[in-house]
Amino acid sequence: MLDLYYWPTPNGWKITVMLEELGVPYNLKYINIMQGDQFEPEFLKIAPNNRMPAIVDHDPADGGEPISIFESGAILQYLGDKYGKFYSQDLRTRQEINQWLFWQMGGLGPMAGQAHHFRQYAPETVPYGIDRYTNECNRLYGVMDRRLADREFLAGDYSIADIACWPWAMLNERQGQDVNDFPNLKRWIEAIQARPAAARGQLIGADHRRNIDDEESRKVLFGQTADSGND
Repeated sequence: MLDLYYWPTPNGWKITVMLEELGVPYNLKYINIMQGDQFEPEFLKIAPNNRMPAIVDHDPADGGEPISIFESGAILQYLGDKYGKFYSQDLRTRQEINQWLFWQMGGLGPMAGQAHHFRQYAPETVPYGIDRYTNECNRLYGVMDRRLADREFLAGDYSIADIACWPWAMLNERQGQDVNDFPNLKRWIEAIQARPAAARGQLIGADHRRNIDDEESRKVLFGQTADSGND
């Protein structure tokens, strides 16, 4: 059995989508990031970066002690390896998947997250920040759109690369993008949305999701330093 430490955000959705696609049982453990659950000592033992998602696998393939993993990209790789799905063993295909997975982890996710912040959560309007990250998201969407011009999914067949990128692309309007400007990307978004498992995964915890509209939640989420959670 797997424990999933989760909150309904794009990074959290990556793992619920993956687990729903795999059809394996898991225990859902909510980490309310607006109330500071991510700083609890027990969670930090699993996720020292005080970020969710994280998993604990109580039945690892080596038959040893439970294994904990943080970072959504690493979790996707682990699950793909363990269950032999959505992460090809073919050398060349696997490297295609890895490239687009790391592209998401290092590019699309952080840039889209900053666009969300400056467009919706910053306490004051910062035109430079808004333009910088909105434009970079636009560039990244163009990269995906060109990639998808001659293939159904990012690395050929549906894979953890698509599972990683899709939750962020689903929120394109919040990043100041018009997905109609990217027809290949729009087709890809809709194709994944039509997968029952992906749709289920994206809806898990929907009743917990809410706008960050109070000062205390903003402080917890956006005011962290090296000493955060150490009081």
